[in-house]
Amino acid sequence: MRKQGKFLFVVAALALAALLCGCQAARTDAAADTKPAVPPGGVLLRGAGATFPSVLYRQWFEEYQKAHPGTVIRYEAVGSGEGIRRFVGAGVDSAEQVDFGASDAAMRDDEIARTPQGALMLPMTAGSVALAYNLPGFQGELKLSRKAYAGIFLGLVKNWNDPLIQKTNPEAKLPNLTITTVVRLDSSGTTFALTKHLDAISNQWRNQFGPATVVNWPGNAMRAKGNEGVASRIQQSEGSIGYVGYEFARRIGLKTALLENKEGKFVPPLAPNAIASLSTAEIPENLRAWLSDPAGANSYPIVTMTWILVHKDYADESKVRALHDLFAWTLSEPSQKMALDLGYVPLPENVAKRSLAALDTVKTGQ
Repeated sequence: MRKQGKFLFVVAALALAALLCGCQAARTDAAADTKPAVPPGGVLLRGAGATFPSVLYRQWFEEYQKAHPGTVIRYEAVGSGEGIRRFVGAGVDSAEQVDFGASDAAMRDDEIARTPQGALMLPMTAGSVALAYNLPGFQGELKLSRKAYAGIFLGLVKNWNDPLIQKTNPEAKLPNLTITTVVRLDSSGTTFALTKHLDAISNQWRNQFGPATVVNWPGNAMRAKGNEGVASRIQQSEGSIGYVGYEFARRIGLKTALLENKEGKFVPPLAPNAIASLSTAEIPENLRAWLSDPAGANSYPIVTMTWILVHKDYADESKVRALHDLFAWTLSEPSQKMALDLGYVPLPENVAKRSLAALDTVKTGQ
Protein backbone atom coordinates (compact mmCIF):
# COMPACT_ATOMS: atom_id res chain seq x y z
CA MET A 1 0.00 0.00 0.00
CA ARG A 2 2.82 2.38 0.81
CA LYS A 3 4.46 1.77 -2.58
CA GLN A 4 1.15 2.24 -4.35
CA GLY A 5 0.49 5.48 -2.47
CA LYS A 6 3.97 6.77 -3.29
CA PHE A 7 3.45 5.86 -6.96
CA LEU A 8 0.12 7.68 -7.10
CA PHE A 9 1.72 10.75 -5.45
CA VAL A 10 4.52 10.82 -8.05
CA VAL A 11 2.03 10.47 -10.92
CA ALA A 12 -0.10 13.28 -9.51
CA ALA A 13 2.98 15.51 -9.08
CA LEU A 14 4.10 14.87 -12.65
CA ALA A 15 0.61 15.60 -13.94
CA LEU A 16 0.52 18.86 -11.98
CA ALA A 17 3.96 19.85 -13.31
CA ALA A 18 2.85 19.13 -16.86
CA LEU A 19 -0.28 21.21 -16.31
CA LEU A 20 1.76 24.11 -14.93
CA CYS A 21 4.19 23.90 -17.83
CA GLY A 22 1.29 23.90 -20.23
CA CYS A 23 -0.20 26.95 -18.53
CA GLN A 24 3.17 28.71 -18.63
CA ALA A 25 3.55 27.89 -22.31
CA ALA A 26 0.04 29.16 -22.93
CA ARG A 27 0.86 32.37 -21.07
CA THR A 28 4.08 32.74 -23.10
CA ASP A 29 2.20 32.15 -26.34
CA ALA A 30 -0.50 34.58 -25.28
CA ALA A 31 2.14 37.20 -24.45
CA ALA A 32 3.72 36.68 -27.87
CA ASP A 33 0.29 37.05 -29.49
CA THR A 34 -0.19 40.45 -27.85
CA LYS A 35 2.43 41.94 -30.18
CA PRO A 36 0.47 43.97 -32.73
CA ALA A 37 0.41 42.36 -36.15
CA VAL A 38 1.47 44.41 -39.13
CA PRO A 39 -1.67 45.07 -41.22
CA PRO A 40 -1.66 44.60 -45.01
CA GLY A 41 0.21 47.51 -46.55
CA GLY A 42 1.48 48.54 -43.11
CA VAL A 43 5.02 49.25 -41.92
CA LEU A 44 6.99 47.61 -39.10
CA LEU A 45 9.56 49.82 -37.34
CA ARG A 46 12.01 47.99 -35.10
CA GLY A 47 14.13 49.82 -32.56
CA ALA A 48 16.38 48.97 -29.63
CA GLY A 49 18.53 50.71 -27.08
CA ALA A 50 18.37 52.88 -23.99
CA THR A 51 16.40 51.87 -20.91
CA PHE A 52 16.57 55.42 -19.46
CA PRO A 53 13.81 56.83 -21.75
CA SER A 54 11.93 53.53 -22.16
CA VAL A 55 8.99 54.57 -19.96
CA LEU A 56 8.40 57.58 -22.19
CA TYR A 57 9.06 55.69 -25.43
CA ARG A 58 6.54 53.02 -24.45
CA GLN A 59 3.91 55.68 -23.86
CA TRP A 60 4.75 57.55 -27.06
CA PHE A 61 4.73 54.48 -29.25
CA GLU A 62 1.44 53.17 -27.83
CA GLU A 63 -0.26 56.53 -28.36
CA TYR A 64 1.14 56.87 -31.87
CA GLN A 65 0.01 53.38 -32.89
CA LYS A 66 -3.53 54.07 -31.71
CA ALA A 67 -3.74 57.02 -34.10
CA HIS A 68 -1.69 55.34 -36.87
CA PRO A 69 -2.65 51.63 -36.93
CA GLY A 70 -0.75 51.13 -40.18
CA THR A 71 2.56 51.65 -38.36
CA VAL A 72 3.67 49.00 -35.86
CA ILE A 73 6.58 49.89 -33.56
CA ARG A 74 8.55 47.30 -31.61
CA TYR A 75 11.14 48.71 -29.24
CA GLU A 76 13.49 46.62 -27.07
CA ALA A 77 14.99 48.37 -24.03
CA VAL A 78 18.34 46.55 -24.09
CA GLY A 79 20.70 49.36 -23.02
CA SER A 80 22.45 52.11 -24.95
CA GLY A 81 25.55 50.10 -25.85
CA GLU A 82 23.53 47.23 -27.29
CA GLY A 83 21.27 49.70 -29.07
CA ILE A 84 24.25 51.30 -30.81
CA ARG A 85 25.64 47.86 -31.73
CA ARG A 86 22.39 46.82 -33.37
CA PHE A 87 22.02 50.18 -35.11
CA VAL A 88 25.56 50.09 -36.55
CA GLY A 89 24.72 46.59 -37.77
CA ALA A 90 28.17 45.01 -38.08
CA GLY A 91 27.88 41.31 -37.21
CA VAL A 92 24.22 41.65 -36.25
CA ASP A 93 21.95 38.77 -37.27
CA SER A 94 18.55 39.31 -38.87
CA ALA A 95 16.65 38.82 -35.60
CA GLU A 96 18.50 41.78 -34.06
CA GLN A 97 18.43 44.19 -37.00
CA VAL A 98 16.75 47.52 -36.25
CA ASP A 99 15.48 50.53 -38.15
CA PHE A 100 16.46 52.93 -35.38
CA GLY A 101 18.57 52.89 -32.25
CA ALA A 102 18.37 54.78 -28.97
CA SER A 103 21.16 55.87 -26.65
CA ASP A 104 21.87 58.18 -23.72
CA ALA A 105 25.52 58.17 -24.78
CA ALA A 106 25.84 59.96 -28.12
CA MET A 107 27.62 57.90 -30.76
CA ARG A 108 31.39 58.26 -31.05
CA ASP A 109 33.02 59.22 -34.35
CA ASP A 110 34.35 55.70 -34.88
CA GLU A 111 30.87 54.21 -34.35
CA ILE A 112 29.39 56.63 -36.89
CA ALA A 113 32.18 55.75 -39.36
CA ARG A 114 31.27 52.04 -39.08
CA THR A 115 27.60 52.68 -39.92
CA PRO A 116 27.16 51.93 -43.66
CA GLN A 117 24.04 54.07 -44.19
CA GLY A 118 25.34 56.94 -42.08
CA ALA A 119 23.95 58.10 -38.76
CA LEU A 120 22.01 61.05 -37.39
CA MET A 121 21.59 61.65 -33.66
CA LEU A 122 18.25 63.24 -32.81
CA PRO A 123 17.76 64.51 -29.24
CA MET A 124 14.31 63.37 -28.06
CA THR A 125 14.12 64.24 -24.39
CA ALA A 126 16.31 64.65 -21.30
CA GLY A 127 16.20 63.69 -17.66
CA SER A 128 17.97 63.49 -14.33
CA VAL A 129 20.14 60.62 -13.18
CA ALA A 130 19.13 60.26 -9.54
CA LEU A 131 21.10 58.74 -6.69
CA ALA A 132 18.41 56.60 -5.08
CA TYR A 133 18.99 54.97 -1.71
CA ASN A 134 17.54 52.51 0.79
CA LEU A 135 18.33 53.67 4.32
CA PRO A 136 15.80 52.34 6.86
CA GLY A 137 14.97 54.73 9.68
CA PHE A 138 16.50 57.77 8.01
CA GLN A 139 14.19 60.76 8.19
CA GLY A 140 14.31 63.91 6.11
CA GLU A 141 16.21 64.65 2.92
CA LEU A 142 19.65 63.17 2.40
CA LYS A 143 22.17 65.75 1.17
CA LEU A 144 25.34 64.54 -0.50
CA SER A 145 28.29 66.78 -1.29
CA ARG A 146 30.24 66.32 -4.50
CA LYS A 147 33.14 64.91 -2.54
CA ALA A 148 30.81 62.48 -0.73
CA TYR A 149 29.04 60.96 -3.74
CA ALA A 150 32.24 60.79 -5.78
CA GLY A 151 33.84 59.05 -2.79
CA ILE A 152 30.96 56.57 -2.57
CA PHE A 153 31.37 55.43 -6.19
CA LEU A 154 35.16 55.40 -5.85
CA GLY A 155 34.74 52.97 -2.94
CA LEU A 156 36.36 55.42 -0.50
CA VAL A 157 33.27 56.38 1.51
CA LYS A 158 32.21 53.01 2.89
CA ASN A 159 29.82 53.65 5.77
CA TRP A 160 26.64 55.68 6.06
CA ASN A 161 27.93 57.46 9.18
CA ASP A 162 31.09 58.61 7.39
CA PRO A 163 32.03 62.19 8.42
CA LEU A 164 31.63 63.40 4.80
CA ILE A 165 27.96 62.39 4.84
CA GLN A 166 27.38 63.50 8.42
CA LYS A 167 28.79 66.95 7.65
CA THR A 168 25.97 67.80 5.21
CA ASN A 169 23.33 66.08 7.37
CA PRO A 170 24.26 67.42 10.84
CA GLU A 171 20.85 66.81 12.46
CA ALA A 172 20.44 63.28 11.12
CA LYS A 173 21.18 60.07 12.99
CA LEU A 174 23.08 58.10 10.39
CA PRO A 175 23.47 54.36 10.99
CA ASN A 176 26.78 52.53 11.26
CA LEU A 177 25.87 50.58 8.14
CA THR A 178 28.01 49.52 5.18
CA ILE A 179 27.25 51.33 1.93
CA THR A 180 26.55 49.06 -1.01
CA THR A 181 26.48 50.68 -4.45
CA VAL A 182 24.08 49.38 -7.10
CA VAL A 183 25.51 49.82 -10.60
CA ARG A 184 24.83 48.78 -14.17
CA LEU A 185 26.00 45.43 -15.46
CA ASP A 186 25.30 46.23 -19.12
CA SER A 187 26.75 48.89 -21.42
CA SER A 188 24.74 51.93 -20.40
CA GLY A 189 24.20 55.54 -21.34
CA THR A 190 23.02 56.18 -17.77
CA THR A 191 26.44 54.98 -16.61
CA PHE A 192 28.05 57.29 -19.15
CA ALA A 193 26.07 60.28 -17.85
CA LEU A 194 27.15 59.59 -14.26
CA THR A 195 30.78 58.90 -15.10
CA LYS A 196 30.99 61.90 -17.42
CA HIS A 197 29.92 64.01 -14.45
CA LEU A 198 32.32 62.28 -12.04
CA ASP A 199 35.08 62.85 -14.59
CA ALA A 200 34.27 66.58 -14.45
CA ILE A 201 34.29 66.91 -10.66
CA SER A 202 36.84 64.37 -9.39
CA ASN A 203 40.52 64.20 -10.36
CA GLN A 204 40.78 60.72 -8.91
CA TRP A 205 37.86 59.45 -10.97
CA ARG A 206 39.30 61.08 -14.09
CA ASN A 207 42.71 59.49 -13.55
CA GLN A 208 41.37 56.08 -12.61
CA PHE A 209 38.27 55.56 -14.76
CA GLY A 210 37.12 58.50 -16.87
CA PRO A 211 33.76 58.57 -18.65
CA ALA A 212 32.57 55.14 -19.79
CA THR A 213 29.49 53.08 -20.59
CA VAL A 214 30.92 50.06 -18.70
CA VAL A 215 33.00 50.38 -15.53
CA ASN A 216 34.94 47.90 -13.39
CA TRP A 217 33.39 49.38 -10.27
CA PRO A 218 35.50 49.60 -7.12
CA GLY A 219 34.28 48.89 -3.62
CA ASN A 220 31.19 47.04 -2.53
CA ALA A 221 29.11 47.02 -5.73
CA MET A 222 26.06 45.02 -6.80
CA ARG A 223 25.36 44.86 -10.51
CA ALA A 224 21.99 44.87 -12.25
CA LYS A 225 20.76 45.11 -15.82
CA GLY A 226 18.86 48.18 -17.00
CA ASN A 227 17.45 51.11 -15.05
CA GLU A 228 14.55 48.95 -13.92
CA GLY A 229 16.92 46.30 -12.60
CA VAL A 230 18.97 48.85 -10.65
CA ALA A 231 15.84 50.44 -9.14
CA SER A 232 14.51 47.03 -8.10
CA ARG A 233 17.83 46.01 -6.52
CA ILE A 234 17.99 49.24 -4.51
CA GLN A 235 14.43 48.67 -3.29
CA GLN A 236 15.38 45.19 -2.05
CA SER A 237 18.76 46.02 -0.47
CA GLU A 238 19.08 47.89 2.83
CA GLY A 239 22.07 50.21 2.96
CA SER A 240 22.27 50.53 -0.81
CA ILE A 241 22.62 53.54 -3.08
CA GLY A 242 22.64 53.50 -6.86
CA TYR A 243 22.21 55.63 -9.95
CA VAL A 244 19.02 55.42 -11.95
CA GLY A 245 16.84 57.53 -14.22
CA TYR A 246 14.68 59.64 -11.91
CA GLU A 247 11.44 58.38 -13.43
CA PHE A 248 12.30 54.79 -12.40
CA ALA A 249 12.98 55.86 -8.81
CA ARG A 250 9.77 57.88 -8.75
CA ARG A 251 7.62 55.05 -10.07
CA ILE A 252 8.45 52.69 -7.19
CA GLY A 253 8.81 55.31 -4.46
CA LEU A 254 12.57 55.24 -3.90
CA LYS A 255 14.09 58.10 -1.93
CA THR A 256 16.57 60.22 -3.90
CA ALA A 257 19.41 62.37 -2.60
CA LEU A 258 19.82 66.11 -2.97
CA LEU A 259 23.17 66.61 -4.70
CA GLU A 260 25.57 69.54 -4.43
CA ASN A 261 25.77 71.37 -7.73
CA LYS A 262 28.48 73.58 -9.21
CA GLU A 263 27.23 76.59 -7.22
CA GLY A 264 27.33 74.68 -3.92
CA LYS A 265 23.53 74.32 -3.68
CA PHE A 266 21.83 71.03 -2.81
CA VAL A 267 19.10 70.31 -5.35
CA PRO A 268 16.73 67.38 -6.02
CA PRO A 269 16.46 65.54 -9.38
CA LEU A 270 13.10 67.16 -10.20
CA ALA A 271 12.06 68.35 -13.65
CA PRO A 272 12.46 72.12 -12.96
CA ASN A 273 16.05 71.55 -11.85
CA ALA A 274 16.80 69.38 -14.90
CA ILE A 275 15.24 72.07 -17.13
CA ALA A 276 17.53 74.64 -15.49
CA SER A 277 20.49 72.40 -16.33
CA LEU A 278 19.37 71.85 -19.91
CA SER A 279 19.04 75.60 -20.47
CA THR A 280 22.83 75.92 -20.05
CA ALA A 281 23.68 73.45 -22.83
CA GLU A 282 25.38 74.57 -26.02
CA ILE A 283 24.18 72.32 -28.82
CA PRO A 284 26.70 71.83 -31.69
CA GLU A 285 25.87 71.19 -35.33
CA ASN A 286 25.82 67.39 -34.94
CA LEU A 287 23.47 67.67 -31.91
CA ARG A 288 25.94 65.76 -29.72
CA ALA A 289 26.12 67.60 -26.40
CA TRP A 290 26.80 66.59 -22.82
CA LEU A 291 25.90 68.39 -19.61
CA SER A 292 28.90 67.27 -17.57
CA ASP A 293 28.57 69.83 -14.76
CA PRO A 294 25.91 72.46 -15.51
CA ALA A 295 26.16 75.91 -13.94
CA GLY A 296 23.31 77.72 -12.19
CA ALA A 297 21.99 77.78 -8.65
CA ASN A 298 18.93 75.68 -9.52
CA SER A 299 20.64 73.21 -11.85
CA TYR A 300 20.71 69.52 -10.96
CA PRO A 301 24.26 68.27 -11.57
CA ILE A 302 23.63 64.95 -13.40
CA VAL A 303 21.39 65.48 -16.41
CA THR A 304 21.55 63.80 -19.80
CA MET A 305 19.87 64.19 -23.14
CA THR A 306 18.89 60.99 -24.89
CA TRP A 307 19.04 60.41 -28.64
CA ILE A 308 17.17 58.47 -31.29
CA LEU A 309 19.60 57.18 -33.92
CA VAL A 310 18.45 57.06 -37.53
CA HIS A 311 20.28 56.34 -40.77
CA LYS A 312 20.83 59.04 -43.35
CA ASP A 313 19.27 56.83 -45.98
CA TYR A 314 17.08 53.74 -46.16
CA ALA A 315 16.32 51.35 -48.99
CA ASP A 316 12.58 51.43 -48.28
CA GLU A 317 10.66 54.64 -48.97
CA SER A 318 7.79 53.52 -46.73
CA LYS A 319 10.20 53.22 -43.79
CA VAL A 320 11.50 56.74 -44.42
CA ARG A 321 7.97 58.14 -44.35
CA ALA A 322 7.00 56.13 -41.26
CA LEU A 323 10.15 57.10 -39.34
CA HIS A 324 9.74 60.75 -40.26
CA ASP A 325 6.09 60.85 -39.23
CA LEU A 326 6.73 59.02 -35.95
CA PHE A 327 9.62 61.14 -34.73
CA ALA A 328 8.15 64.40 -36.02
CA TRP A 329 5.17 63.50 -33.81
CA THR A 330 7.38 62.77 -30.75
CA LEU A 331 9.10 66.14 -31.23
CA SER A 332 5.79 68.02 -31.34
CA GLU A 333 4.71 70.14 -28.37
CA PRO A 334 1.92 67.80 -27.13
CA SER A 335 4.25 64.79 -27.20
CA GLN A 336 6.99 66.70 -25.40
CA LYS A 337 4.44 67.61 -22.72
CA MET A 338 3.94 63.87 -22.14
CA ALA A 339 7.65 63.74 -21.26
CA LEU A 340 7.11 66.22 -18.44
CA ASP A 341 4.13 64.27 -17.12
CA LEU A 342 6.31 61.15 -16.82
CA GLY A 343 9.24 62.83 -15.04
CA TYR A 344 11.39 63.56 -18.08
CA VAL A 345 12.34 66.97 -19.46
CA PRO A 346 10.87 68.41 -22.67
CA LEU A 347 13.45 69.63 -25.17
CA PRO A 348 13.86 73.39 -25.50
CA GLU A 349 11.96 74.55 -28.58
CA ASN A 350 15.13 75.43 -30.49
CA VAL A 351 16.61 71.94 -29.88
CA ALA A 352 13.38 70.21 -30.93
CA LYS A 353 13.38 72.27 -34.15
CA ARG A 354 16.97 71.27 -34.89
CA SER A 355 16.14 67.60 -34.33
CA LEU A 356 13.23 67.96 -36.74
CA ALA A 357 15.44 69.70 -39.34
CA ALA A 358 17.93 66.81 -39.16
CA LEU A 359 15.07 64.32 -39.48
CA ASP A 360 13.95 66.09 -42.67
CA THR A 361 17.27 65.16 -44.32
CA VAL A 362 16.66 61.38 -44.09
CA LYS A 363 16.08 59.97 -47.58
CA THR A 364 15.75 56.82 -49.62
CA GLY A 365 19.07 55.47 -50.88
CA GLN A 366 19.61 55.39 -54.60
